[in-house]
Amino acid sequence: MIDISRKVNQTRITLARGDITKQQVDAIVNAANSSLLGGGGVDGAIHCAGGPAILEECKRIRATTHKGGCPAGEAVITGGGNLIARHVVHTVGPIWRGGKKGEPEVLGNAYRNSLQLAAGAGCKTVAFPSISTGAYGYPVDQAGKVALSTVEEFLKSNTTLEEVRFVLFDEITYQAYRDALDSIT
Repeated sequence: MIDISRKVNQTRITLARGDITKQQVDAIVNAANSSLLGGGGVDGAIHCAGGPAILEECKRIRATTHKGGCPAGEAVITGGGNLIARHVVHTVGPIWRGGKKGEPEVLGNAYRNSLQLAAGAGCKTVAFPSISTGAYGYPVDQAGKVALSTVEEFLKSNTTLEEVRFVLFDEITYQAYRDALDSIT
């Protein structure tokens, strides 16, 4: 199910239920861990579907520009390996610690930095999961508001993207993002 929910400039912000690894977009965003070496959830699914080429690029990134891994709020980009998407943007969201440790700012940076990398790589369409709401424990209703408001703000000054899609795995997350989209102006 895809629901075209809002336009900012000429860019569509859409919400969809489904599997992010099967999206026909230029780039998908990986809710990665700081090691960039794969993990569970979305990260594991992307590495599995994309094949070993993604892991090899991540290892090269760790060996050169991000020794020791990628800090929370930052992002790196690789090829898409066996995925439909040409690129994977790997970003690390914050671990939820009650909301008083800068989590909203770090989560906003994860979305913003991912969009900048995708646009810089010439991508017109980008698909995001709900970053940090799985194992990292960020409350999905709060994460949805941060995600959507950050994307909307970014699109006010960026006109290269045609669509930013949020691909949400379950109905609870999808509904939280619908509610968040309705609440931001």
